[in-house]
Amino acid sequence: MSIEPLLIVLAEDDDGHASLVQRNLERAGLANRLHRLKDGQEALDFLRGEGDYAGRNTSQPVLVLLDIKMPRVDGVEVLRQLKADPRTALIPVIMLTTTDDPREIQRCYELGCSVYVTKPVDYQGFVEAIKRLGLFLQVVRVPENGHR
Repeated sequence: MSIEPLLIVLAEDDDGHASLVQRNLERAGLANRLHRLKDGQEALDFLRGEGDYAGRNTSQPVLVLLDIKMPRVDGVEVLRQLKADPRTALIPVIMLTTTDDPREIQRCYELGCSVYVTKPVDYQGFVEAIKRLGLFLQVVRVPENGHR
């Protein structure tokens, strides 16, 4: 049995942040394929294989990088819905945000996020955070029964 490579799903509405995340993950040596989604509803549809993504193979292991402040459905609500759905509950979710509000961080952990990463506002700090994240992502293991 061959193991499918982990697909990294980036839900980020800001094009600048998204390209910065992608570029720095590649620089950090991450070879995994990255799929970008622009809002929370699109992320939910993609991960569930619904809407525009009806019929998508949802058995491939995924890791979600989830921005909190997004249009239509925000990242916290996406996290809540993913963890409440048995089909997606075991998907690891890393929250990406510029907010370091301890209440928001606590809420995300209570809802089941794997890691909460604060995006530093300054460019160099943001690059360093993504590089560290890239190194972390290389060793993440997805639960074997994470999908239907």
